Amino acid sequence: MKTCSYIICTLLLAGLMASCNKIIDLKPESNVDVENYYKNYDEVKVALTGCYNGLQKPLETEWMMTELRSDVTKQGATGSTAVANIELNDLNTYLQNSGHSQVYNYWFYTYKNIRSANYVLRSLGVSYSNGQIFLGEGTAQMEEDRRKQLAGEALFIRAYHYFNLVRLFGGVFLLTDPKTPAELKQVNRSSVDDCYKLIVADLEAAKNYLPRKSFSAQAQEDLGRATVWAAESLLAKVYLSTNRKTDALTLLEDVITASGHDLLTSYADVFSINNEMNKEIVFAVRYKAGGLGLGNYMANSFAALNSGSAIVNGNGSGLNYPTAQMESKYIVPATGGADKRRDVTIGKYNGNPYMKKFTSPVMIKNDAENDFPVIRFADVLLLKAEALGFSQAAVDIINRIRSRAGAIVYPGTGNFTAAFYLYPDAGAEATTDANFLGRLLDERRIELAFENHRLFDLYRTGQFENVMNTYYTYEYDTHYKKFKPAIPLDELKNNIRIRTLLPIPQREMDSNNQIVITQNQGY
Repeated sequence: MKTCSYIICTLLLAGLMASCNKIIDLKPESNVDVENYYKNYDEVKVALTGCYNGLQKPLETEWMMTELRSDVTKQGATGSTAVANIELNDLNTYLQNSGHSQVYNYWFYTYKNIRSANYVLRSLGVSYSNGQIFLGEGTAQMEEDRRKQLAGEALFIRAYHYFNLVRLFGGVFLLTDPKTPAELKQVNRSSVDDCYKLIVADLEAAKNYLPRKSFSAQAQEDLGRATVWAAESLLAKVYLSTNRKTDALTLLEDVITASGHDLLTSYADVFSINNEMNKEIVFAVRYKAGGLGLGNYMANSFAALNSGSAIVNGNGSGLNYPTAQMESKYIVPATGGADKRRDVTIGKYNGNPYMKKFTSPVMIKNDAENDFPVIRFADVLLLKAEALGFSQAAVDIINRIRSRAGAIVYPGTGNFTAAFYLYPDAGAEATTDANFLGRLLDERRIELAFENHRLFDLYRTGQFENVMNTYYTYEYDTHYKKFKPAIPLDELKNNIRIRTLLPIPQREMDSNNQIVITQNQGY
């Protein structure tokens, strides 16, 4: 169970705010007085706690923007006329419009937390200009090492949000300091390149500011805060997304050799609520059960629909429904090597699958204990394989992941899918330059299922359109053909071409009477 100080904060913040209204900004930006800056280390640290807790709200809809728009998840109620289900169907089939409420919710809560991070950074004297981060004195008085620690954490959070935004929406509004409503109306969308310049600058500064403490040296109360290893891992993924593989590889090597993070022996233990913030977790969004308003919603949202208390107290909503193609990727024969990840990831209720990975017992609905991993050591290893490209070292990394999952040595003959095997060094089933990327992406899909990586993996590697076309063809007759009205297969395939990116929310367009904001293609 959690003991880290920042997650148990609802009652703490209530007490602190009774005596000091500068601790956490809970008001709209226009209501914040310009004099209400944070003035010392303790105030800034509590404000930063608010930023960590602010990571939770975007996750309520992030799976809709990512997994539901990939080949991992589908919307189960094909014939439903409920507005909520229709909105999920629209995301699942790339028919979302600029007025989509869940797209707006994700956008709003992400920018809300960016604003909170910007208030923290301003109090610390952090500014951004011409692709560089500068650290000044700030309004908060503290020792320099403390200033850098807090600045590094806040920069990581801001970069994490912008990295998600630029991949989902393209060029977005870059806000690096708090602004008044009038000032905000003069800020237009930045280019994708400029967005990445800010993200790189934030993460480069974060990795330089944060102390190089190994996992075992981290204080218990600090587990869950951003570390230099989290900053390097995220920056490596940014570099891979911008075709800087050599730079990515340097960072990934450092994390692998110096961080003290490693794979756990058991895949199931990675996600156990009795083993949180273990050495495989490089960064996670933390949750705390117990009626504090900090519990995880996923157990109830993702448990099977109408399952009563059979899976989790309070019933399940059956969301984040595994695709048939996703299920088919797990090799689980009656005898021989079986992929142990399936039973951790996917459950069955009345013969139907549901997402199980983040399901734990709850006393109160939507109040589960499960943390949500953003960066795992397994992710870091597979990113290294991607940066290396086809090579024996890269195949060895994939086999290391498969071995932990239960893969056995291939005998050299017979059906390779008859059991869960390691990839051999030679022979018909050996990994080659031609099939390497597909096998790597398959491994990431299974290993990181329901952790919101798949869509970004497909974007980053240029495989999005081909993979989604194959997926829609695979599941058209059994699923998408049943939508009412039915969506032709060719239309499904066309939708992903014209609406690859999410729309800039219409509310942003309508509320700005000062400048013209360009909408993304297809809206």
